[in-house]
Amino acid sequence: MSDPVRITVLGTGRIGAMHAELIARRIDGAEVAGVFDVHAPAAQAVGAELGVPVYDTLEAALEGPGDAVCIATSTDTHVAVMQAAARAGRAIFCEKPISLDVAQVDAGLAAVDEAGVLLQIGFNRRFDPSHKAVADAVAAGTVGAPQIVRITSRDPEPPPISYIEVSGGIFNDMTIHDFDMARYVTGSDVVEVFATGAVLVDPAIGAAGDIDTAVITMWHENGAITTIDNSRQAVYGYDQRVEVFGSAGLVASDNPSVNSTTLRTSSGITGSVMPYFFIERYEQSYVDQWDAFVAAFRSGGASPVSGRDGRAPLVIGMAAKRSFEEHRPVRIDEID
Repeated sequence: MSDPVRITVLGTGRIGAMHAELIARRIDGAEVAGVFDVHAPAAQAVGAELGVPVYDTLEAALEGPGDAVCIATSTDTHVAVMQAAARAGRAIFCEKPISLDVAQVDAGLAAVDEAGVLLQIGFNRRFDPSHKAVADAVAAGTVGAPQIVRITSRDPEPPPISYIEVSGGIFNDMTIHDFDMARYVTGSDVVEVFATGAVLVDPAIGAAGDIDTAVITMWHENGAITTIDNSRQAVYGYDQRVEVFGSAGLVASDNPSVNSTTLRTSSGITGSVMPYFFIERYEQSYVDQWDAFVAAFRSGGASPVSGRDGRAPLVIGMAAKRSFEEHRPVRIDEID
């Protein structure tokens, strides 16, 4: 049996801690080599829980034993950490977005290319079994040429205003997953975007300079049209749906339920609620993306979610923001 791939987790906030636990307990052929966080108590808690080394500095973490890193630090540090990890010869898993600045993204990708290391971006929804089945059906030609794509993405409740203020805005925070999903299921880049939105959930979000409700229309190189609708608050749960209508049929992924129980009484028929939190909804996708990372590392093959895949949704998000602000369609080549 091959030695496990040793992954150092950089950043142990909520997402980083989740990644560390998954690698340690659910990913065959991988282990946590150590953890680091600028907030030392967070790293110490994760290190104690998993029984792994805790590093005091990024430099120490990259000098320690390891084959790869998981970058789950704050977004504004991703590129600097990526560059350091690439220089250290580590394979890289980086949470999205790589950066909120395209020039910074390009600098990070250049360092990765120069070092010749694996880079996988954390668009976990590509690995959701239902969403993946949609993309596979389109790629196989089962539904013919894709014509209309509908993506619904609604959170159960808004994040804290302190997060809204530094998130980069709804398009490059929340909708960025949907921009990636549109490219993924159609197999085609986006060429033009029209976005509109409003503050309908919480006035404080508007006061922070953002919106909480959005509808986006996008045109793809292959002629397909995608519509995306977002809301920061769906009181019934975490609402995530993808549908592709094509020349030969339709394929769609719907929301799972917490359980499959159905109650029938004289008052009507009721069923289970949907998962409320994104980790509950997408737990299997997080496992599957790590399995894909380990497989790509071992095979030396192409990244399942490349740096280009990480860059494109950011550019689309910037086009959407400009479209919203200027009340007009914006071509991607205006941004990029």
